[in-house]
Amino acid sequence: MIVLGILLLIIGLLTGISVLWTIGLILAVVGAVLWLLGTLGHAVGGRRHYW
Repeated sequence: MIVLGILLLIIGLLTGISVLWTIGLILAVVGAVLWLLGTLGHAVGGRRHYW
């Protein structure tokens, strides 16, 4: 999810499409939060780890 978010950020920035940039930013932030929760040991979506 983080990689997809960064990819959309780059595409949105290069093409000037602000919707892609916004969606990419949201995906990157959500992915980072899920990754952080997973590394802290909280179960995320019924899993112990979130890669």
